[in-house]
Amino acid sequence: MTNRITQLFNIKYPIIQGGMVWVSGWKLASAVSNAGGLGLIGAGSMYPEVLREHIQKCKIATDKPFGVNVPMLYPDIEKIMDIIIEEGVKIVFTSAGNPKTWTPILKNKGITVVHVVSSVKFATKAEAAGVDAVVCEGFEAGGHNGREETTTFTLIPMVKEHISIPVIAAGGIATGRGMLAALVLGADGIQIGSRFAATLESSAHQNFKNIIIDTKDGDTHLTLKELAPVRLVKNKFYNDVQELYRKKPSKEEIKSLLGKARAKKGMFEGDLDEGELEIGQIAGLIHEIKPVKAVLDEIIEELNEVNLLVFSF
Repeated sequence: MTNRITQLFNIKYPIIQGGMVWVSGWKLASAVSNAGGLGLIGAGSMYPEVLREHIQKCKIATDKPFGVNVPMLYPDIEKIMDIIIEEGVKIVFTSAGNPKTWTPILKNKGITVVHVVSSVKFATKAEAAGVDAVVCEGFEAGGHNGREETTTFTLIPMVKEHISIPVIAAGGIATGRGMLAALVLGADGIQIGSRFAATLESSAHQNFKNIIIDTKDGDTHLTLKELAPVRLVKNKFYNDVQELYRKKPSKEEIKSLLGKARAKKGMFEGDLDEGELEIGQIAGLIHEIKPVKAVLDEIIEELNEVNLLVFSF
């Protein structure tokens, strides 16, 4: 399967594993890359030297391309980028910030740069900043989201009308059918988060993995919009947030309730009551924890089967 995304990253399948905080370490990234996709290390939950360790281990675990996802609001962003350059990482996905800031610097070092966007406006700005591709993420996705609340399958064709660089669809995709739908709508590839979070190689706590496969439609909600919109599983912490909203809180009161390390507490340490459990709506279609290769093989097998079925009449 060859297209603009497989050629851009030199990978077998146009499938990217999202760089999720507390979930996407070197084991997950290398497993996805070894299976034919593009694995991403999620730098957003790593201290600089921890990221260096994960990059080095990933280089040992795979001889295939892999990248690093970097939220640009990270407080040690300069150190993170220095390490990425020093370690010879060739692919960087940026998010949560202005792509103009780092894209020229990274591309000057021969690094392929992709930026995550949630609207046509930000997609055109990313192309103008010189990125090589964009990830267009609909608000079905887990974790931090755009404020526009545009769905993936409306966002993709609208973005395709306005930019010429490759488009990667993200949000609400976990199956071959979902991949085919995204490609038909104009995406050049897909990015998957939730499905890879529920794999053996994911660094998420087993409690969180179990929550993912137990989640049904309606069990997640986009909230905390005053700070940074995030899709969460409805647990005790989520209910505490909703109870606070009834009192019309200030931003400071919301920040006080949120505290620090909520995502780590939930997704990495397995506290299902007080932790922040970030997962996408597609979790309702995830029923089993499997190895990465099995997941990727299933997606491609279903893609091929449905493609033949849909386009054979």
